[in-house]
Amino acid sequence: MANIGLYMELKDGVFKKSNRELLSLARKSGQPVHAVLFCQDTQPYMEELKGIQTVVQVKGADLSYQPDRYARTLAAVIQEFKLDIFCGIFSAQGKDLFPRLAAKAKASLVSDCLAVDLDKRQALKPVYSGKLLAEYRIDAGTALFTVRPNVIAVETTAAAATPEVRTVAMDSGELGTKITEVLKSASQKIDLTEAEIIVSGGRAMKGKENFIILEDLAKVLNAGVGASRAAVDAGFATSDMQVGQTGKVVNPKLYVACGISGAIQHFVGMKTSKIIVAVNKDPEAPIFKKADYGIVGDLFVVVPLLKEEFRKEMS
Repeated sequence: MANIGLYMELKDGVFKKSNRELLSLARKSGQPVHAVLFCQDTQPYMEELKGIQTVVQVKGADLSYQPDRYARTLAAVIQEFKLDIFCGIFSAQGKDLFPRLAAKAKASLVSDCLAVDLDKRQALKPVYSGKLLAEYRIDAGTALFTVRPNVIAVETTAAAATPEVRTVAMDSGELGTKITEVLKSASQKIDLTEAEIIVSGGRAMKGKENFIILEDLAKVLNAGVGASRAAVDAGFATSDMQVGQTGKVVNPKLYVACGISGAIQHFVGMKTSKIIVAVNKDPEAPIFKKADYGIVGDLFVVVPLLKEEFRKEMS
């Protein structure tokens, strides 16, 4: 029987929603599961972690994210707990951390997985800008997988047993790279990679000030607000809002594309959305060939109407 490890990502001490997806995936395997958290106190997270065997608590004077120390610490955990499979989230941190971990642990890595079979040690992931899906299997050594958010159904674990807590020390070795500052957005935006609904705007928004109409719709839908690369390059939106091949890869239940033409660079970042709705005044826009629903019209007229209709339905 294989030992499964999970890296539980915390953002400002908050347990990320995508961690629950990893836990659901691992619990269903019926194999021993060990969840690793870098925190001074595990108690706030124990309810989420019920039904697994072990919580590995990493403690240290400074637990701020430093990729070298995190990678060395996790490599030591993999060795100490004899973990055969280790999974994390395909997030900004996951993209940075797991390749380093693969090198430190001498392990094989499959990233951006849309499905993972832990018993067979294989995964499905998009390749060639999402044009194809490829299946990868790791036959030997430690297998690392990072899973795209919103692809695994979360299952609750009623009356599950509380796991044992084991403590390990944070690696204190030298840093090859050091994060000296993290610049955060002034507003509390919904993380696009975990959002269930996203409203995005393109170059047709015409200006930064016009994104307010998307933000108004997003408030009604409890959605995140995204943007195309063209909108970001034009200064209409910030880089943390960019969806696409060179931005964030998202996987919401609903994606509303407003004034976005549908270039392949953008489509790669949101093509796995469950439902795509396009609003564009050009009936020949490529986005309509990819959308489940399309509205041909001026977004400055259509979006406020959508907002009012959704408000009525959800009130």
